[in-house]
Amino acid sequence: MKRKMPGLNALKAFEVAGSTGSFTRAAELLNVTQSAVSRQVRQLEEQLGEDLLQRRHHHLELTNAGRTLLRALHQSFDKIEMTVRSIQQKTHANRLHVNAPPTFTRRWLMPRLARLREAHPELELSITTRLQDSLAQAPTLDCAIRFGNGEWDGLDSSLLFQERHIAVCAPSLYAREQSGQGIDFKHMTLLHVLAREDQRYLTWKHWLDAARISGVDTQGGYEFDLLDLAIQAAIDGLGVTIADWHMVAAELACGQLTQLRNVHVEGHQSYWLVTRPEQQDLPQLQVFSQWLQEEIWLAQRQLEPSTAAS
Repeated sequence: MKRKMPGLNALKAFEVAGSTGSFTRAAELLNVTQSAVSRQVRQLEEQLGEDLLQRRHHHLELTNAGRTLLRALHQSFDKIEMTVRSIQQKTHANRLHVNAPPTFTRRWLMPRLARLREAHPELELSITTRLQDSLAQAPTLDCAIRFGNGEWDGLDSSLLFQERHIAVCAPSLYAREQSGQGIDFKHMTLLHVLAREDQRYLTWKHWLDAARISGVDTQGGYEFDLLDLAIQAAIDGLGVTIADWHMVAAELACGQLTQLRNVHVEGHQSYWLVTRPEQQDLPQLQVFSQWLQEEIWLAQRQLEPSTAAS
């Protein structure tokens, strides 16, 4: 059957140019000249009778038609690449490629993998923690653990658990700083986590408000770009940090950390398992998803009572 559609080279040139926002970058990735990419995109626009890209001085902007076509091309090329990969990797039919945040991977997922192996010895995992990897742009990924509000365009998501922020420090620091009035947070070193290079998460402010503690200077202290580093700093006795209970449950259980005040704050965002709609029936993905829910149920049973912020 003869298909009435533009040439594959033109569609690929537009997909790369639209994704990168640059003819120059697209040419580098496609190993052709910039003029060749620009010409193919222009020919595609003429064939469709619609502008797909707005040429700005330093970058390209997608038009409404461009966004619609780019979304369709992402999905189509992803399906093609996944099909090719499945044909090439027949011997790895049970391998699942997962991307997850570094702290979640190290502190929640890794300690549980032995139980996954025991329960499902046939399942093999490839785990990456690169924050820039996305299901929309990395078709080799089968699923991802994401931190957010559950909304990712064109993808399905299922809730794993919501953050439960508590204040923790090393028992030795707690013993040294404790007085008849408890811990004086005004004299403690606060450990912060950066949301961006120049902006902290507001977890300390939210927790102090919930604990009805005032007069604490939250401008000082140490900053880290990963929660994992702030937690390790707290274990090492550097100061006090606000951490998700799920990420420090093991350290609380074995005595490496202690919780300060019987107060927690529910996080505004949560951890989600994110998948492509067309992969819902993937057997190894179903096994992994079910196992995650079982582990979360077991973890929730160990959760000690705490006073939630209103």
